[in-house]
Amino acid sequence: MIESLRVRWAIILVVIAIAIIWTVPNFVPADKIGWWPTKSKMVLGLDIQGGSHLVLKVDVDQAVKQDATRMAASLPREFNEQKQTNVKGAEVTDAVRGVIRINLNKPEEAKVVSDYMETNYSQVFRVVESTPDHVTIEYAELYLRDFKSKLLDQAIAVIRNRIDEFGVAEPSITAQGTDRVLVQLPGIQDASSAKDLINRTARLDFMMIADDVPAAALNEMIKTAETENKLNLAEMKYSQYIDKLNEALKSKLPPNRIVYFEKPDNAETMAADRIPHVLKLDEVVPGDRLVNAQVSMGERGEPVVSYRFDAVGGRMNSEITSRNIGKPLAIVLDKIVKSTPVIQSKIGDSGQITLGRSTGGQDQTIKEAKILSTALRAGALPASLEQVEERTVGPSLGADAIKQGQIGTLVAALLVFVFMLIYYKGFGLIADLSLALNVLMTFAILSSLGATLTLPGVAGVALTLGIAVDASVIIFERIKEERRKGASLQAAVREGYDRAFSSIFDSNITSIAVAAVIYYFGTGPVRGFAVTLMTGLIITMFTAVFFTRALIDLLVVKLKWNLSIR
Repeated sequence: MIESLRVRWAIILVVIAIAIIWTVPNFVPADKIGWWPTKSKMVLGLDIQGGSHLVLKVDVDQAVKQDATRMAASLPREFNEQKQTNVKGAEVTDAVRGVIRINLNKPEEAKVVSDYMETNYSQVFRVVESTPDHVTIEYAELYLRDFKSKLLDQAIAVIRNRIDEFGVAEPSITAQGTDRVLVQLPGIQDASSAKDLINRTARLDFMMIADDVPAAALNEMIKTAETENKLNLAEMKYSQYIDKLNEALKSKLPPNRIVYFEKPDNAETMAADRIPHVLKLDEVVPGDRLVNAQVSMGERGEPVVSYRFDAVGGRMNSEITSRNIGKPLAIVLDKIVKSTPVIQSKIGDSGQITLGRSTGGQDQTIKEAKILSTALRAGALPASLEQVEERTVGPSLGADAIKQGQIGTLVAALLVFVFMLIYYKGFGLIADLSLALNVLMTFAILSSLGATLTLPGVAGVALTLGIAVDASVIIFERIKEERRKGASLQAAVREGYDRAFSSIFDSNITSIAVAAVIYYFGTGPVRGFAVTLMTGLIITMFTAVFFTRALIDLLVVKLKWNLSIR
């Protein structure tokens, strides 16, 4: 403890001044205090100020299918490269479970393939059938469960990165079940840009265009499938339309083929006009190999998105483009063909996406390029997303929450203030002043951090007041014990604080440790509760011990006031 009373009060006054500076912007509009040193303030959570609520579905089955298709394409090449055997090929027979059938040329190849898979892929696949003409493998249950779990975790991490880069303060992004993600954006009533960023799932794939289905035949197949299955893009989500259309065309297209569409530059919507493309599922460079994307200018001054792959993606891109020089490559974003450049030469680890002309002009094209590059730079999603729910929590509900939270906290604080004043008299008034300073400093720290205050956070503030009072009660009861022993008020104050300090310190440290664990394992509002609780506990050590001791020393020791504690 600092002995000099003057130094202690200098510290207290500086702390109070700083707390006021950081707290004022929460209560006074920024335009009225333009000269104020800081404009930082607390952000109110979705449950207080309203905002946007989105539920997104992760297409886990499609991701498993794509992974199985890539494995079916790479395994025969791997067998040949390892000089194990030269099989006919491999095909996916059950995309949901990742079942792959490896077709053989000779009966003796069955044992070679089975042994190779069990030796090199025992953690990924299990051999379920071995016959003279084929070997059937499927993903191991543990691997498939882990794959889906990591897929959801990665989707959450990527969405969080995008929202953070977009600038939404303290969003809540959590998993719901095994294939859904809940996104809450506090304070965002018109979340069109943020939703655009989220819904642009940036599932970027580089796929070779197949030339084994004539354009006229493809258009006829699509028209027949739309008629027979009552498919109308104008009345459906694009993702639903694509999935149902490809399901209908599955038996008519060659193996490992899928149909995606490109929107012409002069078309306002995909429903108005679209160009079909048949793409190869076994010649794909996935977007999760992307490491960077940024807006730049093309050769004619038009905005483009430049991208770069990692080493593995670069090798995959190099291998595919080297085999297909002179053929068209489709750059596919969320099942929409964005561009179809012809491969002029082998491409390595970098390239460009041309957005085409926007109906909104150059500025709109630049805006679209920025949103796309932000989405790609924040991380490519491992699977496509579909928005299944959207709600806007209105400000009226937030106002009701604020009112109820304010009433509850004020009533609790008032009861504590009155009790301390009645029971401890003059010392109770000092405790009440320390509580007021505790709240002021809590708001100041949360404002300086730009933290989000939710209803659980308000509960954390109320709980902090109770803990702060508990510290004062421990000190005052120690002082009363010393007074009953006949000690003077000055001596009783000194002994009371010295004896109570260890109990208060140990209690607060234990509570801070618990709050830290809650923060580490919690999400969203639970973290808000932990932050306010930890902040209040740390501040309590200053207000309940340092501040009250300095105030009592000033009144009792310096000014010789005979404060009542009974």
